[in-house]
Amino acid sequence: MPKSLWLLVIGMMVNVTGASFLWPLNTIYLHENLGKSLSVAGIVLMMNAGASVIGNLVGGTLFDRIGGYRSILSGISITLAALVGMNIWHGWPHYVVLLTIVGFGSGIVFPSMYAMAGSVWPEGGRKAFNSVYVAQNIGVAVGAASGGLIASFSFNYIFLANLCMYIVFFFIAFFGYRNITVSGHSPSVLSESKVIRDKSKLKALLFICTAYLLCWMGYVQWQSTIATYTQEINISLKQYSFLWTINGAMIVLAQPILSKAIKRFEHNLKLQIMIGTIIFMVSFAVASIADQFQWFAIAMIILTVGEMLIWPAVPTIANSLAPKGREGFYQGIVNSTATGGRMIGPFIGGVLVDVFSMQVLFMTLIAFFLVSLVITSQYDRPLKKAVSVSVQS
Repeated sequence: MPKSLWLLVIGMMVNVTGASFLWPLNTIYLHENLGKSLSVAGIVLMMNAGASVIGNLVGGTLFDRIGGYRSILSGISITLAALVGMNIWHGWPHYVVLLTIVGFGSGIVFPSMYAMAGSVWPEGGRKAFNSVYVAQNIGVAVGAASGGLIASFSFNYIFLANLCMYIVFFFIAFFGYRNITVSGHSPSVLSESKVIRDKSKLKALLFICTAYLLCWMGYVQWQSTIATYTQEINISLKQYSFLWTINGAMIVLAQPILSKAIKRFEHNLKLQIMIGTIIFMVSFAVASIADQFQWFAIAMIILTVGEMLIWPAVPTIANSLAPKGREGFYQGIVNSTATGGRMIGPFIGGVLVDVFSMQVLFMTLIAFFLVSLVITSQYDRPLKKAVSVSVQS
């Protein structure tokens, strides 16, 4: 693995560790500390994710026009300013405004990090994106575990810890990413027309991103409605945070086992995503009958296996579909899709639980995964059709 990719991996780990102090606890903080309903909490998280969607698209475009170094620093600077404010004002409604700005700033960073990873190690294929994905989950494991412990003393310390980690990330990016060069960079606005011309690849990307969106709408419930539900059935905050520690630790430690298991179809990304989606369905079926920590832990373990198959595969597909010089734009679409799922999911989940019940939510999510499975099975039809037309002509 190239040295430049190691720098990106370390930066991503520090970035996500800081963010993971806060994001798993957002719904709990809004619901219990600020006294807001699950529906209101869902709207707040939707605003944060909506700003991230915009940030993802802006970040991807900035990568193609001004390069990864400057676009990443821009996103970090915006996030740092908001986190400083959050340490001073974290009541209602200041928390909402600052959390939205954090979403926009951090949204700029992610597509540039992924696009740079694919560019500095193009021969690595899925391995480059999997390395960044693993780094993210090390951050999730460390941050979520530490966050639950820190929050048990005071939520004020959570905001401070998040700020400190982002300052470290700024210095890593400022000194470490300055000399990273990427291939395929083109600042010309005319290059945007290439995306429109290659309709078959764009259609395929939108198909797989639709399936990706539905998966994220389900997955994010673990950070929102399921998080609050665990509190209602007397599972402690530390135990809930430990679920994310299991998630992150398993992603790191189970990589060798998973690599051997998927060796036969490691180049068939569509099959990987479909198997992962089926595993998601099993996980939520288990969670729907869980009433003790042990059952939620089992559901989380199953969920983690599914995400290990799906999450690295989608940006890998985007990178393979992207026209030269538009890697950032395509990664921006992928990241904005994931963020869109995180935006819509908590709101829909909160409404379903408030109006109906958790069981109705679980059944709805399993239906979403079934639709995602069908869409994934058909995502490459535009590519096959384009090849067929080319052969006939």
